[in-house]
Amino acid sequence: MLAKKTSKNQLTLPKEIVKAFPDTEYFDVSVKDKKIVLMPVKITPDNMTLMDIRDKMAKLGINAVRVHHHETGLPPRGILAPPKN
Repeated sequence: MLAKKTSKNQLTLPKEIVKAFPDTEYFDVSVKDKKIVLMPVKITPDNMTLMDIRDKMAKLGINAVRVHHHETGLPPRGILAPPKN
């Protein structure tokens, strides 16, 4: 699929792409390996408390261990496993 950049540096996403993200209004835009990467994001209200965020993460099945392994790319070895050198 093609998307043309306008003179105002705007892109229109093809309908097929937009349909895959029906509830997404914002995208984080970055460049990786000379490619434009769009990541859907949800804006969190600034009055959301830490407990609200923790509750939302728990409902989604996300915990600190899972986030750490996602960020590092390392597989889980267990909480009590000694660190690798």
